[in-house]
Amino acid sequence: MFSGRPPFFSESFSELIERIFYADPLPPVPKDSSLPKASSDFINLLDGLLQKDPQKRLTWAGLLQHSFWKDAFVRRDDESSTEDSIVSGKVTEHSETQDSKEVLKPSGRAKGDKSGQRPSHSFRLENPAELRPKSTVGGQPNESMFLLSSRPTPRTSSAVGLSPGEDRTQHSPQKASPLTKIASEHLSQQDLESQMRELIYTDSDLVITPIIDNPKIMKQPPIKFDPKILHLPAYSVDKLAFLKDQDWNDFLQQVCSQIDSTEKSTGASRAKLNLLCYLCVVTGHREVATRLLHSPLFHLLIQHLRIAPNWDIRAKVARVIGLLASHTTELQENTPVTEAITVLTELIRENFRNSKLKQCLLPTLGELIYLVATQEEKKKNPRECWAVPLASYTVLMRCLREGEERVVNHMAAKIIENVCTTFSAQAQGFITGEIGPVLWFLFRHSTVDSLRITAISALCRITRHSPTAFQSVIEKVGLNAVINSLASAICKVQQYMLTLFTSMLSCGIHLQRLIQEKDFVSTVIRLLDSPSTSIRAKAFLVLLYVLIHNHEMLLLGCQARLVMYIERDSRKTTPGKDLQSSNEYLSKCLDLLICHIVHELPRILGDILNALANVSGRKHPSTVQAKQLKMCLPLMPIVLHLVTSQVFRPQVVTEEFLFSYGTILSHIKSIDSGETNLDGAVGLMASEEFIKITLSAFEAIIQYPVLLKDYRSTVVDYILPPLVSLVQSQNVEWRLFSLRLLSETTSLLVNQEVGDGKKEANVDSDSNLLALIRDVLLPQYEHILAEPDPVPAYALKLLVALTEHNATFTRLVEESKLIPLIFEVILEHQENILGHTMQSVIALLNNLVACKDSNMKLLYEQGLVRHVCDLFTETATLCLDVDNKNHGETAATLLFSLLDILHGMLTYTACVVRLALQAQKSGSGGDTQAAEDLLLLSKPLTDLISLLIPLLPSEDPEIFEVSSKCLSMLVQLYGGENPDSLCPENAENFADVLTSKEDPKERKLLLKILRRMVTSNEKHLENLKDAGSLLRALEGLAAAGGSSADSVVASLALEILQLLDTRREGT
Repeated sequence: MFSGRPPFFSESFSELIERIFYADPLPPVPKDSSLPKASSDFINLLDGLLQKDPQKRLTWAGLLQHSFWKDAFVRRDDESSTEDSIVSGKVTEHSETQDSKEVLKPSGRAKGDKSGQRPSHSFRLENPAELRPKSTVGGQPNESMFLLSSRPTPRTSSAVGLSPGEDRTQHSPQKASPLTKIASEHLSQQDLESQMRELIYTDSDLVITPIIDNPKIMKQPPIKFDPKILHLPAYSVDKLAFLKDQDWNDFLQQVCSQIDSTEKSTGASRAKLNLLCYLCVVTGHREVATRLLHSPLFHLLIQHLRIAPNWDIRAKVARVIGLLASHTTELQENTPVTEAITVLTELIRENFRNSKLKQCLLPTLGELIYLVATQEEKKKNPRECWAVPLASYTVLMRCLREGEERVVNHMAAKIIENVCTTFSAQAQGFITGEIGPVLWFLFRHSTVDSLRITAISALCRITRHSPTAFQSVIEKVGLNAVINSLASAICKVQQYMLTLFTSMLSCGIHLQRLIQEKDFVSTVIRLLDSPSTSIRAKAFLVLLYVLIHNHEMLLLGCQARLVMYIERDSRKTTPGKDLQSSNEYLSKCLDLLICHIVHELPRILGDILNALANVSGRKHPSTVQAKQLKMCLPLMPIVLHLVTSQVFRPQVVTEEFLFSYGTILSHIKSIDSGETNLDGAVGLMASEEFIKITLSAFEAIIQYPVLLKDYRSTVVDYILPPLVSLVQSQNVEWRLFSLRLLSETTSLLVNQEVGDGKKEANVDSDSNLLALIRDVLLPQYEHILAEPDPVPAYALKLLVALTEHNATFTRLVEESKLIPLIFEVILEHQENILGHTMQSVIALLNNLVACKDSNMKLLYEQGLVRHVCDLFTETATLCLDVDNKNHGETAATLLFSLLDILHGMLTYTACVVRLALQAQKSGSGGDTQAAEDLLLLSKPLTDLISLLIPLLPSEDPEIFEVSSKCLSMLVQLYGGENPDSLCPENAENFADVLTSKEDPKERKLLLKILRRMVTSNEKHLENLKDAGSLLRALEGLAAAGGSSADSVVASLALEILQLLDTRREGT
């Protein structure tokens, strides 16, 4: 409107797309010259709106709070009542979505409760979301009218709200987030990139090795001199370093006079060469080299370098100058370094075809240029007196080209490598359009590893100054060729190449291409297998740059085991360990990558939620919506990978994450019920895969209960309701999955409360969970328990988890009339008593009987006694079968549970009978009919006496303890009702246990049981006559009456024997 044309315009559609993706919009120009120019605020606003990076683009809040709109949204008090009412309605509607927890509590309260609130007339920007684009008129409430980009993000999507009076269970699954704050510890984009730039180049990337006398370039013969023909004192290096000024000046004068002498004969030339060899030796000491460089000798050497008629002397002079430059520690401004560089450059140019001469002069030229560069870097400002002639750069570039000898190429590359390590004007001199491809050519076509490493290292360091150097390489040889070189190179080269890619990505060069290149990302991930710590660290840094600009590559990374690599190296860099420098660098790169991935997950979930919200309730999603779903839903495996990772799991599972997850489950409920047609948008297989991964992610989370400890209410309010709804799914897999998740989650939540020190869960504080179970879940159980295995097993496991520590849920199960259904399950599955379903049934019965508030009378009337007898008989038979060891452990566990059930039933019966007898004895007129009825109902339990006795010799002390207590109560209530209880086998068992048990209390209990049996039934007394082993055991106990406890045991044994004798006398 301001300029009369769009920000990007072209007659060609393809060119228009290219401009939108890569071109920057031109500054706005008014369409009429009479109009005022665009203000700075207006230009800044347009710049924020037209940002290509969604992370940098203005958010709704940022847009509405921009300084360009200052006072633009303030409504005056004298506006019409109509406008006031419209604004009031809008503000009221938005205010209803502010406190999502109030709206979404399962109390059934409608959202219209706040409609009475009236906003003030002055409407400011405290509520920026109010000005977001509304939904289409008469259309779907979740379909926004427009989006800022073809791919919506959580910041550009419209909020999905509930209309007044609409219940949450009937509405779209989208909910408002309960969190209002953003993690303050999240690094800003600017801070993150700043820290990443500091990690691009490490000390190992910038190692300096000498140019002169470098054995990897050319092996030089050892330098020797003859002190006999030196014609001056052959001082050692140490003595030279500590010479007094006068002695030093005398020494220097002698050196200069000998070098300045003319070579009239061969002997004079030999003496001068010998002196130069001596200087080569002593210049290896830094202090000596520094003093010589700043002495008149340096001027004299430069002069001889130019005019000496003997090339051997020139070469040796050049060597001395090179060694001086290599070892000096300081450079004074009046030192004629530039003159030396100029002379060397001219000599090389004049004799360019003389390869041997270049090999002598190039190292000295390189050391001088590097010396100047390091001194400039130290003093932080260029010196004109140290300027390097342009011809020097030209000569060095010529030495890099094809056709030169390998040694010359290597020397030139080494000079560039060293000089470009510094931040100096000399390093800038090598930045040309051809430097990158030339170095790359050397790297690719050299057969010597040392030259290849030097060439790629030089390219790496020059890219530090100008990333376009590496850019020109990619443009010339192609990205695929560079990636292939990265994959097949040796470790050192891979390190430099990763540094090159990181440097280029940090500057945004080829960014869009690299972050979309799957081969590039896959190659970098494969480098995480490298044994080099530096390579792995740099690979993580490259991946971080890629993920910052394209989070979809995180999926490719997860599929390529990126999370596994992160976990492996995280263990190696655990805080508290003494880390080496390489491990410390790896730790820094890893920390930034982990931090980014952790804070990227909410964005990924936001994109998924936005895509689902836009199709919620739609039978026929649009093409754009289907495309958005196909882009976002495949990212769900990232969530699964992160929550199964030891490194990421504690950091990503937050309240915000659980809320987002619950919202996704609500969308899945809508998809499963058919309200939303996801299959039509992405296909059946993709839809089922998305649901399966979503459920698997939560299954992984609940394996670590500590993660959910602080988010109990979020789990109950937002995750459990959609899981309960999925129990009704027509898809058996989802129904089974949701039941399993419900049972495990509920058990986890209840156990956490008990573990916190509460004897019983506080149901009043958990009314949401109670209402959900009572009103939604339990009414479905009649249908669920009739399903084939394993559905009933998981459904019963859920009831076990609910009733284990909570009496309220126990009463709820009884009130829901589930007991007859549970008994029907027993009848249907009694052939497989060791199956999961029967295990859950027995565990549930154990919880019901153990609960103090259970209605035991109701349980008895509905057939508890008969079913317990059948279950106990079959389980005890399995346990006592010595030939069947396949399921011994499972059968023993079930037997122990059944013993607990039996003990609870008998304890209840004995309590009722005792109270009735006490009332009768006291004459209070208590009703004994109830006790008699209960005894009659429980009478089938007497059949278990013949099974309890064989259990007494069990090696498990707990089984003996409970069995003996149950047996004691049975014989007290019914006596020896069962005539076959003391058969010869059981009598033998009694004898064994009486002999093996040494505790007087245990023997006393067993003897009381036996006395009660033989006194209440003549048949048992008859059987006792023939039980020889039992009689011998009784006689042994009767004879041992040492202590008071033993005397009680002896008297009981004697009493039983006397009863037997009396019986014999009577017959």
